[in-house]
Amino acid sequence: MNAIQANPTEQSALWNGRAGRAWIDGQATLDLMFSSFEDLLVDAVRATSARRVLDVGCGTGSTTLAAARAAGAQGNCLGVDISEPMVAVARERAEREGSTARFIGADVQTHAFEPASFDLVISRFGVMFFDDPVAAFANLRRASSANARLQVIAWRSAAENPYMTTAERAAAPLLPNMPVRQPGAPGQFAFADQHRVASILQESGWGEIDIQPIDVSCTYPEKNLVGYFTRLGAVGQVLEDMDEATRRQVIGTVRAAFDPFVHGDEVRFTAACWMIGAKAPDQA
Repeated sequence: MNAIQANPTEQSALWNGRAGRAWIDGQATLDLMFSSFEDLLVDAVRATSARRVLDVGCGTGSTTLAAARAAGAQGNCLGVDISEPMVAVARERAEREGSTARFIGADVQTHAFEPASFDLVISRFGVMFFDDPVAAFANLRRASSANARLQVIAWRSAAENPYMTTAERAAAPLLPNMPVRQPGAPGQFAFADQHRVASILQESGWGEIDIQPIDVSCTYPEKNLVGYFTRLGAVGQVLEDMDEATRRQVIGTVRAAFDPFVHGDEVRFTAACWMIGAKAPDQA
């Protein structure tokens, strides 16, 4: 099945365009920033002794590669993402590392995974972008073996994550046409409502649902900060089209807004997230 549908969804167009390129450019910073989350998911691989692992929304492949290392020589780890450019980078990383991890470009909502082919489904911030999350999680459940585990991480609310919205809040007075987040719409904070997440999993056939808040300290070098907010998120999406004077003004304003998170040569913040667990039924 092709990764990109004949009539691409908004998310497909986004992640195969600017957003995908931006994540590739910011790969090193993002991998460092979110390394603690990767560690949590690798712990799940080890705790379940899973050998057949599916990483949803794998991006440029860091978590899939880490899972493959944890699963060992007998492991079979597959990363899937709707972004063909990011999947291409993930494949290059696997080849350089000599990893057994594999990657495919596909829409998790509709891709024809082999039934009952995974013992563990993981994701680091890759499950909040589905147009139809029930269809996506039902498809993942069908791809999971009996009693397989689901262990994914998603953001809690924007209000609980001031760092993640600093750039757009600071830039808003200067960029009145900047996209506004829509509650519940596909995107970073789509899974903010714990009860909605539980309902999605129940409706899609998962059991033993367990959703726990986690607060994780994240750091990365201050020298990468401007590159981070000028490439990623709502500000990054519109900044490319700005004239140079406006661009300089926005960058200066936004950089100053991040001062509370800058400590010497590091950026530090706390990420407020959900650790979402579930189990496939005996008969998937």
